[in-house]
Amino acid sequence: MERYRALTLHADSPDTVLVARNAVRGALTDWGLAGLAEDARLVVSELVGNVVNHAVADERLARPGAPRRIDITLTKWPKWFFLSVADEDSSPPTFPLGEPFSPQLAQGLPEAVLPDSGRGLLIIHRLVDALWWVPEEGGGKTIFCRFDLGDRCADGSV
Repeated sequence: MERYRALTLHADSPDTVLVARNAVRGALTDWGLAGLAEDARLVVSELVGNVVNHAVADERLARPGAPRRIDITLTKWPKWFFLSVADEDSSPPTFPLGEPFSPQLAQGLPEAVLPDSGRGLLIIHRLVDALWWVPEEGGGKTIFCRFDLGDRCADGSV
């Protein structure tokens, strides 16, 4: 491992997504991976936004009056960048099973016809090289995203 950063945010704070986005940009800029920053910022926005809007803490993790917790971990290895987001909800994420419409057809369709859920994870799936989740033993889950750095240069060119 070359670099590592971790932060804990509260899901109920009004600037949670903004703080997550800025932390990712700062780390990637510091690590010479500024060209990856915009994709990674979009990914963390979607993941943290899902926690803020949908996650309900498991009964065994919920503490009356306590804020819901989000843990973000950024790790740079020589060939990969990993971004993970952990929350206190054990419900599995709704990963897209496939595309209901081709991208060309979807552009001509009104939004009302497109799927209501899973769009954010579909976007993430297109931006990352690998995406998976793990249920945590004590409750909650972690979603992992891997970006392969082999063909990505620090300036964002491929």
